[in-house]
Amino acid sequence: MTTTEGTVRLDFDAHAATFAKAMAHLDHAATKELDRVEFDHRLRELVRIRASQLNGCAYCIDMHTKDARAVGETEQRIYALPAWRETPFFTGRERAALAFTEAVTLMAGDHVPDAAYDAVAGEFSPDEVAALVGLIVVINAWNAIGVSTRTWVPGSYQP
Repeated sequence: MTTTEGTVRLDFDAHAATFAKAMAHLDHAATKELDRVEFDHRLRELVRIRASQLNGCAYCIDMHTKDARAVGETEQRIYALPAWRETPFFTGRERAALAFTEAVTLMAGDHVPDAAYDAVAGEFSPDEVAALVGLIVVINAWNAIGVSTRTWVPGSYQP
């Protein structure tokens, strides 16, 4: 089956309603952990955006850039995110989280190197690292659904 860009391939929520509901619960659980450790809301969105960029999930990029702006993230940092290593716009803590996000998202290549884990563990408490892992797992799962099924149309999300 050939699809046109922006065309829904499968209404995943309708055809896998139980799983879609479980994903929503998983997302909620990850958010509760992030809230529990008081994980910065802007950094949450940067992590979501960066993983979605790597996975090519247009819907999630659209959604999370809007959400990032809503929690006070700057246009400059959002635009610079694909080249975060080359900019002075991110703190050491944010850099560690972004590097870890990339390592986990792209784990097939190098299985999350010790350097990436050590850097994130040097900036975050064990509870914060665990919450970050949960966030990365959830956004990658949403990306897998979004990219494979194109179940949501980019631009349709309204915060």
